[in-house]
Formats: sequence, C-alpha cells, structure tokens
Amino acid sequence: MKSGIILLCMVAGLSATAQQNKELGVAVTNSNSAFPFSKFGGLFQSPFHPGAELSYGFNWKTKEKHDWFQQIKLGYFYHRFVQHGISLYTTFGYRYKFSAHFFTEVALGAGYLHSIPATAKFKLGSDGEYKNDKGLGRMQAMVVFNVSAGYTINPAHKKPVSVFATYQQRIQTPFVKSYVPLLPYNSLMIGVKMRLKKN
Repeated sequence: MKSGIILLCMVAGLSATAQQNKELGVAVTNSNSAFPFSKFGGLFQSPFHPGAELSYGFNWKTKEKHDWFQQIKLGYFYHRFVQHGISLYTTFGYRYKFSAHFFTEVALGAGYLHSIPATAKFKLGSDGEYKNDKGLGRMQAMVVFNVSAGYTINPAHKKPVSVFATYQQRIQTPFVKSYVPLLPYNSLMIGVKMRLKKN
C-alpha cells in the first residue's frame, strides 16, 4: 500500500511538469550506518561504502529567492559485508537562493529500497545439506531527510550547471524484523545537475 502511494506521488509529479523548470542530476555517494546526525567525520574516512544516484527534478513553484521542488531519484550503494541497496524514491523540498550562484536546500522523502545480501546465505535443507538461500533480495521502505548546498557555475547559460553537496539521513525498514527493524544511514552526496529549462 505504501509503495503504491509513493508511486502515485511520483506519477502525479511527472504529469505536472509540463510548464515547470526541470533538471537532471548525477552524484557519487558514501554512506555509513550510524545513528542520525552522528559520525559525520566518518563519511571522509575508510571504510567507504560507495554508491551513485541519478535524479530528475522540477519546481512546483518558483520565486526570485525561493523554489518549492520535487525530485525523483534512482540510486545504488554498497555496504561491505552487509548489502547492496537499489533505491527508487522521491523527495519534496524547499530551495533558498542567496544569489544567482549560491543556493541551499532542505527536503523530505520516501520510497522503495531493494536490499540484496552482500555475503552468502545458506539454509539447512531436509536432506541435511546447506543450500544457497541468497535469493533476489528483500523489499524495504526508506525515509530520507536531505540538507544541501550548491553553486551554479554560469546562471546566464541556456542550460546552467550546478555543483552540490548533500548530507542525507536515511532510515531503511524493516531491515531484520526480529532485531534490527530500523537501519539508519548517514550519507554524503557530491554531484552536478543541469537545468533543462530556465526560470
């Protein structure tokens, strides 16, 4: 039910973008499993849990200094010895433009995460032999909170490009229902995005 509501929000967002500013983005990521807003320094140290993310965004409302926006994101990350994560989610956010170059954003979002074990899993069969039980992974839900800062390189360009950094808090659930129902991650994303239609 939850995934259906999220999918409906994504489709509604796509259908409402005909006259809105649009953008495409790509980012590299590093994630650490830790309590929310903790171990920020660990995002710059080994071990690294790398990933990548693609995004498509558009503005619901645009003013001189403010934007209300939505982004739809497809991502992948690898947590060593734990899981591969493939995510599809949407965020709704607010952007404040300090100038034509500098901006900051905050956003909330939710979506789907497919978790694939990063190590072998075995199950004892009726014949007393262990068999591979890794399967195709598990369906999970995720909730995110993003704080971003960015710089637009040439605002006057027909399709201006911005560089950005995002600090994300993510909750994955239910990771293991019996003893780890919520798995929190701190993530750092560094990327670029290009506006497809100017204000």
